[in-house]
Amino acid sequence: MATAPKRFRWGFLVVGALLVGMIVWLVYGNKKPARNNPSPTVAVTTTKASMRDFPVVVTALGAAQAWQGVTIRAQVNGRLLSVPVQEGAQVRKGQLLAEIDPAPYKAALMQAQGAERRDEASLEQAKIDLQRYQTLLAQNSIAKQQADTQGALVKQLEGTVMVDKGQVAAAQVNVNYTRIVSPVDGRVGVRLVDPGNIVSTSDTQGIIIVNEVSPIAVTFTVPQGDFQRLANLSNGFSKPLVTQALSQETNQPLGTGTLNVADNHVDQSTGTVQMKAKFPNGDRKLWPGQFVNVRLTVQTLQNAVTVPATAVNQGPNGPFVFVVDDSKARIQPVKVATTQDFTAVIQDGIKAGDTVVTDGQLSLRPGSKVRERGAGGAAGGREGKGKGQGQGKGKPPAS
Repeated sequence: MATAPKRFRWGFLVVGALLVGMIVWLVYGNKKPARNNPSPTVAVTTTKASMRDFPVVVTALGAAQAWQGVTIRAQVNGRLLSVPVQEGAQVRKGQLLAEIDPAPYKAALMQAQGAERRDEASLEQAKIDLQRYQTLLAQNSIAKQQADTQGALVKQLEGTVMVDKGQVAAAQVNVNYTRIVSPVDGRVGVRLVDPGNIVSTSDTQGIIIVNEVSPIAVTFTVPQGDFQRLANLSNGFSKPLVTQALSQETNQPLGTGTLNVADNHVDQSTGTVQMKAKFPNGDRKLWPGQFVNVRLTVQTLQNAVTVPATAVNQGPNGPFVFVVDDSKARIQPVKVATTQDFTAVIQDGIKAGDTVVTDGQLSLRPGSKVRERGAGGAAGGREGKGKGQGQGKGKPPAS
């Protein structure tokens, strides 16, 4: 009776072992051996390092202003008779800009001239009397005191005539002030006061504004570090430095001038120095109040090796680039001299003609196979190449 249960248990154990063996075979025994898959080819954009003369520039935000700006104000009170210049017209130095009613000032001049002539006649008579008294005094015909009194009268009248001459000159100045002429060559702005109004010396608004725009000035500030470089380069600003003004909207050149004025102190609140450049502005592309970008060439690096700034990567050991040799990428540490206008100047590490990666670096590892992005496109062959060209239309070439 005991033999049957034992056989039953042994049967269960055998069946269980078979099931476990089948499961193990299904899980592990049916797998194909792993194959060593080759690393994928990475699509990148490349360009070649080039050698050229590279200008190192200082850039700043500047503002154009009139080389000379004059607000024409009344220097005498009176009625404004006329403003014989058109708004926006170009005027020359000495050209009539405005005229104030001169009648009261001409009358005052006439009174001063009359007083001067009267006192001059009195002085002349006093001198004749003095000469007569001196003759009589030499003959002991009159007392010396009488001759001295006459001499004092002559000096008194000389002083009176001198005062009269000053009053005539002052009256003449006021008459001259009724005709206002332009002190500079420039462009007239919008008229601020119309003829017929009473103008006064206390008016701060003025009658009209004349701005000299040819030449024109551009003012800007530079950090004190750049100021020192510019000072050394220009021998203490005794030698003018070439300055370029660019449009803020289009970055197109607006003119080339010279930097020849530097402020006499560093602004302690900003650590900057104000500079002033002079532009001929013959084509009138610069206008007072206009904001521009300013570029000053500090030096030109001869035969510099340059690459796009996007080719330079930052690593724990410093900057590096991916260089492509035989369709494989390798890491090349570099020393960057300067970066400017999306271009990096490489002082050491690569040479002109080396192929560097400018886009796609995040997918690269040392030794990765690479292909130029767009070559052998998604569909391959002519069709893939055509699609790649269509998508890249309008973009600049990689090299």
